Amino acid sequence: MVEYKRFCLDNGLRVIVHEDANTPLAVVNIMYDVGARDEEPDKTGMAHLFEHLMFSGSKNIPNFDNPLYRAGGESNAFTGSDTTNYYDQLPAHNLETAFWLESDRMMQLDFNQKSLEIQQGVVCEEFKENYINQPYGDVWHHLRGLCYQSHPYQWPVIGKSLKQIQDVTLADIEHFFYQHYRPNRAIMTVAGGVKADEVKALAEKWFGNIPSGKDYIRKLPVESPQTTFRSLTVEADVPLDALYMAFHTCNRYDEDYPITDTIAEILSSGHSSRLYNRLIKEKQIFSSLSAYITEDFDNGLFFIYGRLNKGFTTAMAEEAVWEELEELKFGSLEEHELSKVKNKMESAIVFSEASNSNKAYHLSYFELMGNVEEINTEIHRYNAVEAVDIQRVAQQVFRKENCSAIYYHAKQT
Repeated sequence: MVEYKRFCLDNGLRVIVHEDANTPLAVVNIMYDVGARDEEPDKTGMAHLFEHLMFSGSKNIPNFDNPLYRAGGESNAFTGSDTTNYYDQLPAHNLETAFWLESDRMMQLDFNQKSLEIQQGVVCEEFKENYINQPYGDVWHHLRGLCYQSHPYQWPVIGKSLKQIQDVTLADIEHFFYQHYRPNRAIMTVAGGVKADEVKALAEKWFGNIPSGKDYIRKLPVESPQTTFRSLTVEADVPLDALYMAFHTCNRYDEDYPITDTIAEILSSGHSSRLYNRLIKEKQIFSSLSAYITEDFDNGLFFIYGRLNKGFTTAMAEEAVWEELEELKFGSLEEHELSKVKNKMESAIVFSEASNSNKAYHLSYFELMGNVEEINTEIHRYNAVEAVDIQRVAQQVFRKENCSAIYYHAKQT
């Protein structure tokens, strides 16, 4: 049970506090309700680039990290399709340092050409390292573009291309900041050796005078249901052939999400999972094989992907995967198999709340989803999953016409 207190400032900033007297540390987590889905098709990669720019200095503080280091703290951030998250950890008695730093960059960044060019260079190098020069690195660009015809999930968080990152202007950055990085689009969670009254006083002192932003109403294109199988063959300088399959599925809010997540665990979690036992260990078709569902706030994807052992073709591998999916859809699912997976998932959920950094993140996350109390109740949704639910959702998701596939072939020498 994660206990918390919640309040909201007049400018719309939501604040959540988790008190933990057993630690001398504090975590300050600020989640902004903006991600790659909020970008324009010709200006992708903005959300991720902006994450980097947030560490480049504000009008009053030229370097975000240095004061935090001197206070014994550290910070980091990450961007997703739906959110951007920043977090600081430091001794609780230096908590005000984090409030000072975070409020100052929320108030106004230092928009200057030099900082923009530096961070554009950093992000472009990241793009090259992870998506251009990395074996199989471009597959997510191909696969997302294949799955989504309208919705902005069609591009990865890094962006569509280097050129779009390089073309970002100071005007673009300033517009993005004042549209999305406002108190009314943020959730701040403080967890650790703190008191709620102290946090509230500091929040009002440092964040209370930041102007609220204009209401932002998303008008995202709605992705039409996929009605035909889609595929793409890619040939590249990679060591092994690989198969990537993606199926449209529900969003993170949906009642079927825990069921779909449980299906991913049944298929590929650990050495006792179905795909590992049958396609890696027994048939030895794959050298590696994974399945997972995205946590997208709009309808997401169920991925199955793996690299093949030599002597097998992608056609053979795909047929073997479909056989396992058909078995899941219409075969038997023993109670002990489902119970084992549910117990494992329950342990993972409980373990994930062991650290205050995870608690702070998840409190912000569930608040953004609309009900912070779900941090304590979602586990019951997973425990309620039954075999009949598994087969119902599997039959709905794993259909040929709902599938997009990438056949990634190693160049022949």
